[in-house]
Amino acid sequence: MTNFIPMTLKGMEKLHQELKELKEIKRPKIIAAIVEARAYGDLKENAEYHAAKEEQGFCEGRIQEIESKLYNAQIIDVSKIAKSGNVIFGVTVTILNIHTKETFIYSIVGDDESDFKKNLISINSPMARGLLGKRINDIAIINTPSGDVKYKILDIAYI
Repeated sequence: MTNFIPMTLKGMEKLHQELKELKEIKRPKIIAAIVEARAYGDLKENAEYHAAKEEQGFCEGRIQEIESKLYNAQIIDVSKIAKSGNVIFGVTVTILNIHTKETFIYSIVGDDESDFKKNLISINSPMARGLLGKRINDIAIINTPSGDVKYKILDIAYI
C-alpha cells in the first residue's frame, strides 16, 4: 500500500526545482567529471574517478527519492480548504507559551519543507502533533526534552 506524503504547493515547487537542478546541472557535471577521470588511466587507483562515481550515486539516489516523493505527494492547498477553525496541515498558527509569555508563529508543512529557522515545522514533529486539531484559545501540551510545555492557540491562518 502506498503512503501518501502530505506536501504544500511551495514544497512541491521546491522539490521540482531541486529535481530540475540535479538532472540538468549536477548530473551532466558528474558525467563530465567521470569522463575526464577515466582519461587519467588506471581506474583502480584513480581517486577522481571514485569520487565522481560516489557523487553520481548520491545524485541518482536523491533523484529517485525526489521522484518517489513527488509521485506519492498529496498536494494540499490550505487556502482552498474550508476553514474549520482547527489546526490542520498547512495552516499558520500563532501560539503563546503560557509560562514564558513568548509568542511564536509556525506553519505546519511536510517533512521536506520543514525549516525551524524559517518557522516551518514538520507535520511529524512533536510540536505539530500537539497542535493538530486544536482551536483558537485551546491549550496544547507539548512534550519536550525539558518537560511538558503549555501553549495557548492565539490564531489559525489558512494561508
